[in-house]
Amino acid sequence: MTIPHIENMFRLGILKGWIKKVKHKWLLAFFIFATASGLLSVPAIGLATLSVRIQEWDVPTPNSRPDDPSVAPDGSLWYTGMRSNTLGRVDPRTGQIREFPLKTPDSGPHGLVADKEGNIWFTANYKGYLGRLDPRTGKVTEYPIPDRAAQGPHTPVFDQKGILWFTVQEGDFVGRLDPQAGVITLKKSLTPSSVPYGIAVNSKGVPFFCEFGTNKLASIDPISMEITEYPLPQNARPRRLAIASSDQVYYTDFARGYLGRLDPVTRKVEEWLSPGRVESRPYGIAITPDGVVWYSESGVTPNTIVRFDPSTKAFATWPIPSGGGVVRNMVSTPEGDLYIACSGVNKVGIVKIGH
Repeated sequence: MTIPHIENMFRLGILKGWIKKVKHKWLLAFFIFATASGLLSVPAIGLATLSVRIQEWDVPTPNSRPDDPSVAPDGSLWYTGMRSNTLGRVDPRTGQIREFPLKTPDSGPHGLVADKEGNIWFTANYKGYLGRLDPRTGKVTEYPIPDRAAQGPHTPVFDQKGILWFTVQEGDFVGRLDPQAGVITLKKSLTPSSVPYGIAVNSKGVPFFCEFGTNKLASIDPISMEITEYPLPQNARPRRLAIASSDQVYYTDFARGYLGRLDPVTRKVEEWLSPGRVESRPYGIAITPDGVVWYSESGVTPNTIVRFDPSTKAFATWPIPSGGGVVRNMVSTPEGDLYIACSGVNKVGIVKIGH
C-alpha cells in the first residue's frame, strides 16, 4: 500500500475508524510517528466535506497524445492532439468532441490557449510556428518563428494586454507575439541549455517561466524583455509553474519529487516533498480561484491528482481512474474545476471539485 493510498483512506475516514478498534497498538504508534515525521500527511478536517470526481473521455483519433488542455470563454475544454495534428474541443456538459485538423502536416501542436474572442492559439512544436484557429470557420493562421535556431515552441500564455508569450524548448528562447501586428520578438535565455518550459503571467503582467534544463526559474520584463533568473535548490528541475494571486510562484520539481514556492521579491524558496515521495515526478500544475494548488504526480501508478492547501500545508491525493498516462499540464476553470489531458492513455478529463 502506498503513502497516497493510505492518505486517501484517512481522507475517507476508513483508517480513522479502524484504528479505534485495532488491538495492535504498535500500528497506531506507527501512524502517529509517520504523521509527525512527515512520512504521512493527513489532510485537514475540512477535506471531509470535499468532493473530488474525475471524469474522462476518450479522444476520437487513436494515439493522438493529447498534450495540453485549455479552457475557452464558453467553458469548453480544448486540447492539442500532438500526434494526430489536430486541436480538439470537448463540450463538458455532453462530452461531445469535435476535432479540427491543422493545414500543415505533422505540425506537432503542443501548448494552446484561448483569447477573449474564443480563438485558439497554439504552438507547432515540430514545425516552428505559432498558430491561431478560428473555431467558427476552422481556418488556421500561421505565424512562423523568424529565427531557425528557435526550435520547439512549447507553451503559450496571454498577458493582460493581449500579448502572447511563449517558451521555445529546444532553442533556449522566450518569445512574444503581438496578435495585432503579427510580429514575433525573441529573447535568448541567459543560461545555455536551460530548456524554457512552463510559463505563466503574474498580476503585474510579468511572465515567469521554468528553466527545465537547470535549477532555475526566470522572469522576463514585458517591455525591455530583460531576463532575471531565480536559483532553486541544487538538482531541482522545475517543469511547470502556476502563480497565486499574491504573485507567489509555485512549481513542480520533476527531478526531485517536490512542490516548490518562490517569492520573487525576497527570492526565498520553500519546498515540500510530494506525497508520492522522491520518484513521484510532479508535472502539470494549476491554482484554483480559492488559492488551492493542484498538480499531478506522473511517477506513481496510477498517476494522481494532488491537492496542496497553502494555509495548512496539507496534502491530499486522488488516483486518476485511467491511470493518467502522464498529465503534462492542467488548467483551472473559473468555477474552480480542473481540465486535464492524459497523454499516454489518449484521454482528456475534468476534475470536478466541490464541497
